[in-house]
Amino acid sequence: MAGVPRRNGFTLIELLVVIAIIAVLVGLLVPAVQKVREAANRMSCTNNLKQIGLALHNHNDTFGSFPAGYMDFQSQVVNPANLGPGWGWGSRILPFLEQDNLYRAIRFDKPIADPLNASNRSLVVKTFQCPSDNHMQAFRTDGNSIEVGPSNYVGMFGSREMADDPGRGEGCFFRNSRIRIADLSDGSSNTLMIGERSSRLCKSTWTGFVLGAVTFPVGDPDDAEEPYPLILGHTGMMDPNDPPHTPNGPKLHAEDFASNHTGGVNFLQGDGAVRMIKNSIRPAAWVALGTRAGGEVIQED
Repeated sequence: MAGVPRRNGFTLIELLVVIAIIAVLVGLLVPAVQKVREAANRMSCTNNLKQIGLALHNHNDTFGSFPAGYMDFQSQVVNPANLGPGWGWGSRILPFLEQDNLYRAIRFDKPIADPLNASNRSLVVKTFQCPSDNHMQAFRTDGNSIEVGPSNYVGMFGSREMADDPGRGEGCFFRNSRIRIADLSDGSSNTLMIGERSSRLCKSTWTGFVLGAVTFPVGDPDDAEEPYPLILGHTGMMDPNDPPHTPNGPKLHAEDFASNHTGGVNFLQGDGAVRMIKNSIRPAAWVALGTRAGGEVIQED
């Protein structure tokens, strides 16, 4: 009498063991892949800032100064109002970022919101994008709703509130500024020029100051700011009632700095070098790095 055929296959226990082994391997592999990806993104972000630094120094060599934080005709009153056109530092360095066609197409004599600039102001320029930010598309500003191109990089205004006196920043970029490399008397390696801002904090743009717009931290519509954070940021002053908001801090305003990188935020220095400012930086050092001529002595660490 023929025997019963033997069936080949895994038992339930063997199958569960295989699944468990695969799960462990995946658990080990995914963090490693994410770590490698973030390292590559951070390197790409650093390269973006280096390209921006070269463009800023080329602008300084060509025109005798770094570009203005934003251009404004302003009214002749004690505290002049912003009248536009508002084009910011990012738009003025486009020719030095191999964006000559876009630069020539922009009507710089017209406000950003002018219909003649509609097709240009919303373009995405890759150099202004950190690859660690997954939400970098053209967006509509709040208040005066127009579509503008995104940016992860904003200029350093200084340590004061920008709305108090937008034409007197202690940093490298403010209203109608014409700062030269020689004006960085604190030392070009001790002066921050451009820093990261993640879209998870506040949406920013390479275009400029959009008249009539408002900004606020993502998810906090009660903390509205004027349009300055669209292109600029500051470190905050040494005030015991409102200490400086260091990078990636727990409670940040729209004009602060933040990134999706682990441990800190990338910044471009005045000498063209890029460094990561750690989240743990001392507040006094953070404020000092935001000014170009504060006279502070900053320790290497």
